[in-house]
Amino acid sequence: MLSIEPIHAFSDNYIWLLTRAGSRDCAVVDPGEAAPVLRVLEARGLRLDTVLVTHHHFDHVGGIPELLAQHPARVVGPHNPAIETLTERVAAGDRVEVLGATFEVLEVPGHTLDHIAFYRPATADQAPLLFCGDTLFAGGCGRLFEGSPAQMHDSLGQLAALPGETAVYCAHEYTQANLRFARAADPDNAALQAREEEVAQRRAQERPTVPSNIALERATNPFLRSGEAALVDTLRRQGKWQGDDPETVFAALRSWKDEF
Repeated sequence: MLSIEPIHAFSDNYIWLLTRAGSRDCAVVDPGEAAPVLRVLEARGLRLDTVLVTHHHFDHVGGIPELLAQHPARVVGPHNPAIETLTERVAAGDRVEVLGATFEVLEVPGHTLDHIAFYRPATADQAPLLFCGDTLFAGGCGRLFEGSPAQMHDSLGQLAALPGETAVYCAHEYTQANLRFARAADPDNAALQAREEEVAQRRAQERPTVPSNIALERATNPFLRSGEAALVDTLRRQGKWQGDDPETVFAALRSWKDEF
């Protein structure tokens, strides 16, 4: 059974630390900063075995060279030559073994064109889990820096189709801001209101709001619900309606969130 813990980086990044009982080996996901990872490795006597990379942005890869200088680990990520530290390049359908667990690679472009996610199906002792970088956030989704609304809509649909109990490990603590927008877009959603209250309590205690899970995202994340009539009605009232089909609704929601 994998243990997964957040390592805080920058102002709101999460670098995910993977360990397994009885082993000194560990893995990390998207280490944009080396120093906080190195502190944890030293304090706990861990050996870095694998680095997983979801995309090329600096706050996800910037710490890798310094980590490799002290821990010559394998580095697994997308087929993007801009990420020079990669030792293994993977694409949709590939499988990656990490600390005895098998992850499936999903291609999820939109935030960036090279974006991938790592999905581990359920095992006998653990629910499925997903490392999705900046594609799917708790209550939101990533900005479209390189991809199109159609690409991001398709990518989010792929993630939304995963089992509801899938734990969602995104890379930023953006949940409160995301839910403020979600409430503006979907004001009558009772499940969303309850989630917003729970998240407020967690943040008041300085506790992480992630991981989320796919079922909760389906119920409360407007970017996974762009086919819902309630969201179309809100866009009409806001003067932002451009069409009823889910992809067009998604594009209008993402554009509104960019300026929210």
